Amino acid sequence: MTEGPAAEANPRVTVIPANPHRQVWRLAGPIILSNLSVPLLGAVDTAVMGHLPDPAYLGGVAVGQVLFSYIYWGFGFLRMGTTGLIAQALGAGDADEVRAALARALVLAALLAGGVLLLQLPIVRGGLALFEASPDVESLAHAYYGIRIWGAPAALANYVALGWLLGMQRAGRALVLVAAMNALNIVLDLWFVVGLGWGIEGVAAATLISEWSAFGLGLWLMAGPLRRAGGRWDRARIRDPGRIAGLLRVNRDIFIRTLCLISAFAWFTAKGAEMGDITLAANAVLINFQTFMAYGLDGFAHAAEALVGGAVGARDRAAFRRAVQASSVWALGLALIFAASYALLGKAIIAALTGIPEVRAVAAAYLPWAVASPLVSVWSFQLDGIYIGATWTREMRNGMAVSIFVFLAATWLLLPVMGNDGLWLALLIFMAARGLTLGLWYPRLERAIALTPPG
Repeated sequence: MTEGPAAEANPRVTVIPANPHRQVWRLAGPIILSNLSVPLLGAVDTAVMGHLPDPAYLGGVAVGQVLFSYIYWGFGFLRMGTTGLIAQALGAGDADEVRAALARALVLAALLAGGVLLLQLPIVRGGLALFEASPDVESLAHAYYGIRIWGAPAALANYVALGWLLGMQRAGRALVLVAAMNALNIVLDLWFVVGLGWGIEGVAAATLISEWSAFGLGLWLMAGPLRRAGGRWDRARIRDPGRIAGLLRVNRDIFIRTLCLISAFAWFTAKGAEMGDITLAANAVLINFQTFMAYGLDGFAHAAEALVGGAVGARDRAAFRRAVQASSVWALGLALIFAASYALLGKAIIAALTGIPEVRAVAAAYLPWAVASPLVSVWSFQLDGIYIGATWTREMRNGMAVSIFVFLAATWLLLPVMGNDGLWLALLIFMAARGLTLGLWYPRLERAIALTPPG
C-alpha cells in the first residue's frame, strides 16, 4: 500500500497494492457483475422482440441500438476519461482535483446532452440513411429513437458518475448504480412489452425511465465517497484553462477512438442488413455474444484503468507493471471461459434469444465466429484499459484509426468471396489489429512511467 498523501486523503483506498491480484478481483468482480447486466438488458430487448412474429422488430431494435451506440458510446469518453483522471488524482493524493475533475466532467456532460437534444432530428435522419434496411425496420427504429432520446442528459451524467466511482476504486457502488438501472429496465421491458403489449415503444420507454432513475441514484452514491475524500470545491481550479484543455484533449482522443469503434459495428450491421432481414436478425442475435464477452472482459480492463491510473499518479513503475500483469492474466482466463461456454451452449443461447426458426438456423451457422472472438478480442480490451488509466489517449486514437482502415479493407476483400462469413472474419481481423497496434506502443508507455507528470 502506498504511503503518503493519497493514503491520508482516503485511508480506505489501497491505491497501489503490493500484491495486486486480490485488488484486481476486488475491483473487477463488481464491475463484471454490473457490466454483464448491460448485455443482459440487450438480450432481453432482443428476446422480447425476437418472439414477436415479424423479424422486422428484431431489426428495428438492432438499428435503433446502433443509433444510440453512436450517441452514447460516442460520448463514452465521459466515463473513460473521468476514470483515468480521477485515478491519477487519487494516486497523487490531490483531493481538490478529485472534486474539480468531477465538476468539469459533469458540466461537459450537460453541454453535450443539450446539443444532442437540439440536433435529435438531423441525427436520426442521418443515421437511418446509413442503413439499407426495409421500410418496416426503419419505421420501428425511428419510433424507438423518438422516445429514448429524452434520456440523453441522464445517460451522459451517469457515465460521469460511473467513471468517477471507478476512478475512486468504489467498484461496489458502481455495481449498485449499473445493476439497479438495468434491473429496473428489464422489469419495465417485460411489463411494457409482454404485459401491456406496447411493442418497440415499450422497450424505449423502459430505458428512458431507468436512465433518469439511475441519475438520482448516482448522485446519492457519490455523496459519501466525496465526503470521505476530503478536499474542497475550488472554483479557480475547476475553471483552470490548462486543466480544461487537458480534459478536452483526453476526451477528444477517446471520442475519435470510440467513434471509429462504433462505426465499425455500424458498418457490420449495415452490411448484414444488405443481405436481408433474416441475416440482419441472425447477426443481431450473435452480436449479443460479442457484447456479453466485451462487458465481461471490460471488468478487468476497468480494474487496470483504476490501478494503472493510481500508479501513474504516484509515478510508480513497479506498481504499474504489477497492475498490468495481474489484470491481464485474469482477463485471459475469462476469455477462455467465454470461448468454451459459447462452444458448448451457443445453440441454446440462440434459441433463448429468438423463436424464429429461420433466424435460429442462420445464427447457428455463424456461431463459430462468436466462439473464436473472445480469444482474439481480449488483448484489445485489456490494452484499452491500460492506456485509459495512463491517459495515453493519442496512441489509442491512432491505433484505432489504423485498425478501422484494416477492417474496411478486409470487408471489401472478403465479402464478395465469403458473404456473411467474410463479414465476421473481417470483424475478428479488426479486433486483432486493435490489440496489435496498442501492443507495439506498450514498451514505450512502460518506460515513460515516473518520467513524466500524470495526465
